Amino acid sequence: MDTKVHDVEDVKDYKATEHDEDLPPELATALKAGAKGFTKSADVAMRLFENHDFNMIVDPEEEKRVVRKIDLIILPLIAVNYIFFYIDKTTLSYAALYGIREDLKLHGTEYNWLSSIFYFGFMAWAFPTNFLMQKFPLGKYLGANIMLWGFFLMLQAACSSFATLAVLRFLSGAAEACADPAFMLITQMWYTRRQQPLRIGLWYLGNGFGIAVGGLLGYGIGHIKGSLPSWRYEFIIIGALCFVWGIVIIILMPDSPVTAKFLTDHEKRITVIRLKDNQTGVENKQLKPYQVWEAFKDPKLYMFYILGTVCNLPNGGISNFGTLIVQGIFKGDKLMAAVMQAPYGAFIALSIGLCVYLNDRFPNNNRCKFVLIFLCPNIAGAFGLCFLDQSNHAGRYICYLLTGPYNAAFVLILSLQIANTAGHTKKVVTNAVLFLGYCTGNIAGPFFYKTSQAPGYKLGIWSMIVAHLLEACVICLFWFMLKNENKRRDRVQGHEGLTAEELVEKRKGEGYERTAFEDLTDRENLNFRYIY
Repeated sequence: MDTKVHDVEDVKDYKATEHDEDLPPELATALKAGAKGFTKSADVAMRLFENHDFNMIVDPEEEKRVVRKIDLIILPLIAVNYIFFYIDKTTLSYAALYGIREDLKLHGTEYNWLSSIFYFGFMAWAFPTNFLMQKFPLGKYLGANIMLWGFFLMLQAACSSFATLAVLRFLSGAAEACADPAFMLITQMWYTRRQQPLRIGLWYLGNGFGIAVGGLLGYGIGHIKGSLPSWRYEFIIIGALCFVWGIVIIILMPDSPVTAKFLTDHEKRITVIRLKDNQTGVENKQLKPYQVWEAFKDPKLYMFYILGTVCNLPNGGISNFGTLIVQGIFKGDKLMAAVMQAPYGAFIALSIGLCVYLNDRFPNNNRCKFVLIFLCPNIAGAFGLCFLDQSNHAGRYICYLLTGPYNAAFVLILSLQIANTAGHTKKVVTNAVLFLGYCTGNIAGPFFYKTSQAPGYKLGIWSMIVAHLLEACVICLFWFMLKNENKRRDRVQGHEGLTAEELVEKRKGEGYERTAFEDLTDRENLNFRYIY
């Protein structure tokens, strides 16, 4: 196995152990030299332990209290972010209800292009924004980008042509390219791998609430009788709310556990110590080219790209054409189409909550199973929309509701990505590639919804079915690959046949603490075990 730990310096109070051969060679050499601190390439969190014992014993009750404190600050901030993140992306869908296509004389596939060009901006800025997140304070960078996307959204109210609206949609996508990757990095730096799916699920509930709140806002905005068309008020009001929330994030969102003002220094150390078992660290500001190269040699990266694509191809269609499908179900009633998005959002939120709750109650390595389980309603609902008669309004609406739980499956896919990638630069690259797939799916999705097939959009619904079936196949392959790799590592370390508890105890003596925060990649660190 290749190991490249760069810029190493000595470590004070080092005591040689019989397990030094289990460390990457350059790290072991640095540790044996006997000077100051962890290596230069170590995680930024190690500055908390310059004058404190890294192996401090943490009282379980005190740890629970600290986790509750973190939950009360971090999760609401991300969840509200996600509500705005989703509402922003669907403003065009509500604008379509209120006449933007007629006012701007959009024809042919121009509306489809407006849906997709947002994700071209997202895609173009995906890698730069991920590297900038590593370089700059994360909370401040996220807040500044939220302010930008709110500003671009308000400007869309002034558009009078396809061209100007397309440019602003592209810029909005670029500004939002940091959102999901930032939320994932924040989750990874605050929570253990065991805790991550539940927390991702809790903030991803903002997706469902975003649909529900967006529907209610769309309904209310549709009743505004002002001097401007309703669709312009949609952009102005949502954009202004986003801009104000960006300021809130700059003020309240901590950049990392190391700089969090709401924690005492002792609580910061507890926050970091409990992440030891992750073997993924908290944050590292050094861009390491070898980790970029390793990311692109890792088959997981390409699987995450494919998963990002097939998971979001249905999203690209439904998020932009869902209101039009519902409008067709309810015989052209625009306001009814807007307000009936609220139950759809609530059902998505319920699905996400149920999925992460069940996953949290089962042992590790059940995530792929739950992805497959929560894809089943989507496939059933899509088949229903394909084959139920247009006159069966109640049945078609129920089938439309069933197309929502793919969001729950995507939550677990996000948790699989952050749980199975170590090395901060490698995490940043893998995040970017996953969301390149996200963009690919969202770009392609709207083009399967042909105007000539409205309001049933049969080709669009079939694209959803095919995408979900492909997703199931990739998840099964991913499951098989990681399970076999864990078995191989157990054989190499002589851990075959041990229970999970015995394995943890055995590995704690094998350089486990030292490898946890040395910014090693998952392929460098033999102590790392994959979760599937």
